[in-house]
Amino acid sequence: MLRKLYDWVFEQARKPYAEKALAVVSFAESSFFPIPPDVMLAPMVLSRPDRAYRYAAVCTAASVLGGLLGYAIGFFLEPVGMWLLAVMGKADTFEASKALFQQHGAWVILIKGLTPIPFKLITIAAGIFSFSLPLFIALCVITRGLRFFLVAFVLKTWGPAMLEMVEKRLALFTVIGIAVLVAAFAAVKLIPH
Repeated sequence: MLRKLYDWVFEQARKPYAEKALAVVSFAESSFFPIPPDVMLAPMVLSRPDRAYRYAAVCTAASVLGGLLGYAIGFFLEPVGMWLLAVMGKADTFEASKALFQQHGAWVILIKGLTPIPFKLITIAAGIFSFSLPLFIALCVITRGLRFFLVAFVLKTWGPAMLEMVEKRLALFTVIGIAVLVAAFAAVKLIPH
């Protein structure tokens, strides 16, 4: 069923209403939908590189708004949020996630928002754990913007060959990115105030 849904989302990238569909998928993926917007973003950028950053902006804005829905589900409808986490197989890690969010919530949002990990896990958890809403919004704008504009830049600049290389080495690039963020965080902590 997931493969059919994936194929259906991919097919929407070829429709005349693709940009609107991209916004809907980006919004939904941040709160409950299983397919990431990259499935549409990539072919749309490849077919219209002149609109790459416009598509990235649509993804970012819709994803942040969808993130607010995910946050609201966790904050106002915690049983529904817990059910969604259980459906995604993440309810058993709830206590560990809670401790991680309490200690490093901002970093969790920044790092996981850049990775292929479903963003809805982060948005719902942020609501359940009552993470600061203004900070949550700012972090969502940063992390989702970086992700989608990076995809648009890579595809616009180097095309499908570079995307294929990134997809093959995504784990390596993610580890490198996290290492850079951790090093930056450690450097900031070590600088005398």
